[in-house]
Amino acid sequence: MIDKQSPIPMYYQLEQLIREEISTGKRELGTAIPSERELSDKYGVSRMTVRQAVNNLVAEGLLTRKKGRGTFVEAPKVEMPLMKLTSFSEDMRQRGMEPGAEVVSFESIHIGPKEAEALHVEEGTEGYQLARVRTADGEPMAYEVVTVVKEMFPQLEYADHGGSFYAHAEEQGIQITGAYQTLEPVLVPKKVAQLLTIKKGDPTLLLTRVSYVGQNKPFEHVKSYYRGDRYTFTTEMQR
Repeated sequence: MIDKQSPIPMYYQLEQLIREEISTGKRELGTAIPSERELSDKYGVSRMTVRQAVNNLVAEGLLTRKKGRGTFVEAPKVEMPLMKLTSFSEDMRQRGMEPGAEVVSFESIHIGPKEAEALHVEEGTEGYQLARVRTADGEPMAYEVVTVVKEMFPQLEYADHGGSFYAHAEEQGIQITGAYQTLEPVLVPKKVAQLLTIKKGDPTLLLTRVSYVGQNKPFEHVKSYYRGDRYTFTTEMQR
């Protein structure tokens, strides 16, 4: 309960109570919390105090407001650091989650102009393109499209396309040494929204990456749409 004699602000006490209910599973993901009025009556605090506590938890990502429906418990966001090159599978396992992949398509292609420029090959060069939905504990997290030059990675045709792409490449003796990537917020296309089980127009983070082997030889071109409601990207900077 709220201790009104405590020097700890009442809004913060309420935050902690709600946070504890979420962490212990008393309030499950996707379920609505009581209204401001109900919380105000239950804990004997003003609605302004309730609103401040809820606002802080929304800003933190533990709660989300849905217009006309109320406030719901939100799945915590996955933090992805931008200073280290890791695969999706490695990222998820480091967080205690089971990575997975649902293959949308795999085909031989003639590489298009943008990918050809990034891979330093001529437009029309033969390649492979793999499109997958990446999952964590069975939940769709990202949609990625990987393009490689067929001559450089012919084994991809026989790979387990549901596994880690980096791990398979390294098993074939391909040593990935680094990458260049860009990150930008975009509105999710309809097809991608359906695959990620979110709404068309919802915010997503588009990551475009070119990975290198050896002395900066381009190896792969990847476009990944990450769910904006499940991801936050972090970087460490020094002055």
